[in-house]
Amino acid sequence: MATGLEARVVELETRLAFQEQSLAELSDALAEARLELSRNDALLRRALEELRANRPGLTGDPADEPPPPHY
Repeated sequence: MATGLEARVVELETRLAFQEQSLAELSDALAEARLELSRNDALLRRALEELRANRPGLTGDPADEPPPPHY
């Protein structure tokens, strides 16, 4: 009976170790994704600033656009 209980404990400890490893890998992947998102956000903001600087009348709001010629 003690060997059955010991086997269950070993199995549970093994599962726990794999879950902890998976959790650490997921945490690392999430941190990397957040870092990449932050870099992409900075690049997009910089590109928009450069676009606005090169086109002074560009506001980005469709309501500010003149109507198309067919109206």
